[in-house]
Amino acid sequence: MQRVLITGASRGIGRAIAEILATPQTLLLLHGRDQQALEETAAACKQAGAKAELLICDLSKPALVERMIDQISTSPLDVFVNNAGVGMVNPLEQMTREEWDLTVAVNITAPFLLYRGLVPTMPSGSSVVNILSGAAKSGIPGWSSYCMSKFAMDGFAKAVREELRAKGVRVINIYPNATDTDIWEQVPGDWPREKMMRPESVATAVKAALDQPPNIVVEDISLGIIQGRL
Repeated sequence: MQRVLITGASRGIGRAIAEILATPQTLLLLHGRDQQALEETAAACKQAGAKAELLICDLSKPALVERMIDQISTSPLDVFVNNAGVGMVNPLEQMTREEWDLTVAVNITAPFLLYRGLVPTMPSGSSVVNILSGAAKSGIPGWSSYCMSKFAMDGFAKAVREELRAKGVRVINIYPNATDTDIWEQVPGDWPREKMMRPESVATAVKAALDQPPNIVVEDISLGIIQGRL
């Protein structure tokens, strides 16, 4: 049975990935902070025949992340989907130290700890998938801390990819542009969510990359709507 860890699986892209990867041959380790929402994801996955375990953890707390790693590391992972993240949107002069620190903790430090604690034991043929963003490739006004974190994870993941080639572990980076998720409810402004990609489109790209033969790595996938950047 494949062991698959998905962070940020409560809703949005993480939930869509969980649902598309749910099969009777899969044990899904579903991480999130909202237990009720995570239980809904688990229920949908179990309908597809998958097994599911919940991991409730605040990724901004390194001690809690280390505790979650201990829970997970009883057996090696076959797939690690690094999806969870926060987006603090503020112009530079209005950004607070707390917002900056939270972005670094959740979007950079927590993935580093998870990589360090879980990836070294992953077997040949296994895969790490990073849900990054178009913000890992270009700057967006008001999103400087978010762009910083995505640029950082992009570089980190690409370096680790080179380290893992000899072990046969694939590192796949996905770069979705604007996707209709709950993050937009906290972002000031009037955003055309009806024109954005759906989370299911991102999940389909993840599955397509994972479905390649073990000796093939789809290194980078950029996704956007045909009309261009919103």
